[in-house]
Amino acid sequence: MKYRCPLCSQTLQIEAKSWRCSANHVFDCAKEGYVNLLPVQKKNSKDPGDNKLMILARREFLTRGYYQRLSDRVNQLANEFAVNATSGLDVGCGEGYYSHRLFESMRALAPKDISFSLQGLDISKSALKFASKRYPSIDFCVASAFEMPFYDSSFDFMLRIYAPSLDEELWRVMKKEGILVTVSAGPKHHFALKKLIYDEPELHTEESSDIQGFELLHNERLEWILEMDNSLDINHFLNMTPYAWKLTDSQKQVLSDTGLTCELDFKIEVFKAI
Repeated sequence: MKYRCPLCSQTLQIEAKSWRCSANHVFDCAKEGYVNLLPVQKKNSKDPGDNKLMILARREFLTRGYYQRLSDRVNQLANEFAVNATSGLDVGCGEGYYSHRLFESMRALAPKDISFSLQGLDISKSALKFASKRYPSIDFCVASAFEMPFYDSSFDFMLRIYAPSLDEELWRVMKKEGILVTVSAGPKHHFALKKLIYDEPELHTEESSDIQGFELLHNERLEWILEMDNSLDINHFLNMTPYAWKLTDSQKQVLSDTGLTCELDFKIEVFKAI
């Protein structure tokens, strides 16, 4: 993978365990394997992105398979619409659960003459410490999805699950006719929990997304009911979401004691770069 220097936009070359450009800007690889390409002067906070507690909770929750149905469907669509893809990017990859399962699926089902590689990008250094250590076959970098350290037309496939980003940046780094799969909250997503928090909870929009520079090829909703009676799993679920600080301690204790049942409603869309 070729990176573009986030400070001067020149090509970064790997030297030992550091990435260096001709202007002598240097970015060291962490012992886990990822490279941090988010300069201090471009951070909005000291430790941007999800913190270690949220990442640990998400890793444990996802590893238990509660969202595997979503991952499986995303992978099916990726293999259907991007069967010949060779270079992929997971925008906002987090701790790498979806990245890893996508990578394995694409590699297993690719035509014999196709070799698929995957890059993961996230603004959270805590997330990529876990991702790089657990999934060494995928390249990961700490960077902003609003200013990605990649050259124009670097990828022919991208996955974006919930991650905020700029339309212009998605289009810039995508090859023409490349495929983008996105996942966002459907109307009823987690509605039972929202009713505990808000007097008048609102539904998420059901309208299709409009991403500048992309043509919508397919959209669908994936729905099922999440049921958990294991208090540890419930705590992991709450801690990986904003519900951890929006619910009161007494509400969280009730959920832990009695179990949690709520709606899962994912809006999945497939786009082609034009």
